[in-house]
Amino acid sequence: MSSFSLQSLGWNHFFQQQLSFEQLEQYLPFRVSQVHRSQLECLGFGLEGLQKLELPLYFWRDEMPEQRPTVGDWLLINRHSLSEKQVSQLLLQPIQRLERKSLIKRMRAGISSEIQLIAANIDTLLIVTSCNEEFSINRVERYLALAAEAEIHPVVILTKADLTDQAEEFRQQLYHSHPHLIVETVNATDPAQLDALRLWCGNGQSLALVGSSGVGKSTLTNSLMGQQDQLTQGIREADSKGRHTTTSRSLHWLADGGVLLDTPGMRELQLVDSETGIRQTFSEIEQRAKQCRFQDCQHQGEPCCKVIEAVEQGILDSRQLENYHKLMTEQARNSESLTEKRSKDRALGRFYQSAKKSSRLHKKGF
Repeated sequence: MSSFSLQSLGWNHFFQQQLSFEQLEQYLPFRVSQVHRSQLECLGFGLEGLQKLELPLYFWRDEMPEQRPTVGDWLLINRHSLSEKQVSQLLLQPIQRLERKSLIKRMRAGISSEIQLIAANIDTLLIVTSCNEEFSINRVERYLALAAEAEIHPVVILTKADLTDQAEEFRQQLYHSHPHLIVETVNATDPAQLDALRLWCGNGQSLALVGSSGVGKSTLTNSLMGQQDQLTQGIREADSKGRHTTTSRSLHWLADGGVLLDTPGMRELQLVDSETGIRQTFSEIEQRAKQCRFQDCQHQGEPCCKVIEAVEQGILDSRQLENYHKLMTEQARNSESLTEKRSKDRALGRFYQSAKKSSRLHKKGF
């Protein structure tokens, strides 16, 4: 661990410039490596080199979900609290969370209209899918929209290439819909096949692995780390699906100097606040939409719709247009629900503040 540095954790000029000289003298930055139900685990360099801290989550209980720390965030810790012989959670009070360079989020699964943060300050999103029945271009496009909205560079990784002789066919399906997308086909158990990924794994780089359960994310993590850190399980022969292994998001050191976030498999990825990301993912549709007769053309049967014409002529894939409509409708619905919930939460917060003020006045006899 002695060879590691703050830069190897992802610290760079973007975060450094947020701090004044006085703050740099007084505080130390720590990066959130795991989030548990009641506490955060953080990594940073304290007074005695690399240090791991555990911080209680109650510091952020009054914050909106989007403002609470997530894996990948940077927090400032007072140097004085680290100088104590017995470091106590009561002493380790974070001063602030630094502005994020990027944020990956989704609508929380279930019926509650709430944001769930996935990761912050990620440079490259590794979208993992496998060369079997699990493969879905529609699902990949969800992750592409997520990356585009967060302004993160996406790379698609096709795993389990050693278990099929049709790996190139899966690759061509992606190329047909997204010709500029970087796609790497690998056998995740063979480190020699991962050389193409080293470009994004260098010192100071932050990567995140996303994908469904069992596509090989944990195996890929182990290979990139050069050690058996994550538990792995084989695939089910009945349906070629892998078994769920990772149960929480966590940061891992990479052999090439970067850090990687492995995430649990996502059974449901509901997009929210992602209109820009969807439009960028389906840029060909957006370009042709500019030529439609009506500026508000919905590409659902309007006259002189250049998007529909392109589909009828075989220039555009009807599957792409259907998925575009589906994702745009979904994110609009989720964003509307979230806006309504935020409004209610703010009103409730004002009510509580008013009630507290009235209670204090009552006690004083007013």
